[in-house]
Amino acid sequence: MRSLKKTAQKGFTLIELMIVVAIIGILAAVALPAYQDYLIRARVSEGLAMAASAKAAIAENAANAEPFNSGWTAPSATNNVTSIAIAQATGVITITYTARVGAAGANVVTLVPESPAGTALVGTATASTPPTGGAITWTCNTATTTVPDRLLPANCR
Repeated sequence: MRSLKKTAQKGFTLIELMIVVAIIGILAAVALPAYQDYLIRARVSEGLAMAASAKAAIAENAANAEPFNSGWTAPSATNNVTSIAIAQATGVITITYTARVGAAGANVVTLVPESPAGTALVGTATASTPPTGGAITWTCNTATTTVPDRLLPANCR
C-alpha cells in the first residue's frame, strides 16, 4: 500500500498576486504625480540659484547708485531655464523657464527687490537710488509669477 504524503503548497495563489498588483497600482497612482511635482520644483530651484548673481549685482549696484544691471552678465540658457533678465527701472529679476517647467504663460518667476522700508527700488539706465536702512529684501511669489504655487520652493510660497 502506498502512503499518501501531504506536500506543502509552493508559490502564491492567484488572489494573493492580484492583491499585490492592486497595492502597487495604488501606490504608483499616488507617487507618480508627487514625483513629477518634485522634479519641476527642482527645475524651478535651478533658476532661482542661477538668479543669485543677479540679486548680488542689484544689491551692490543699488548701494553704489549704479544702474541695476551694471557689470552683470546674464547666464547662458540651460535645459530648464530660458533666460534671466534684470529690469533697469525697478531691479526686478525675471526668470523664464523652458517647457520642462511649464507651458508658455505658466513658466515665469519674478523676484522683486524692496528697500528695508518696504518701498520699491528706483533706477534708470544711468543710475539708481540707494536704499536706506539696511539690506534689500526679495519677494518671489508676485502677481507676475506664473509658475503655480505648488511648484515653487517653500521660501517662495
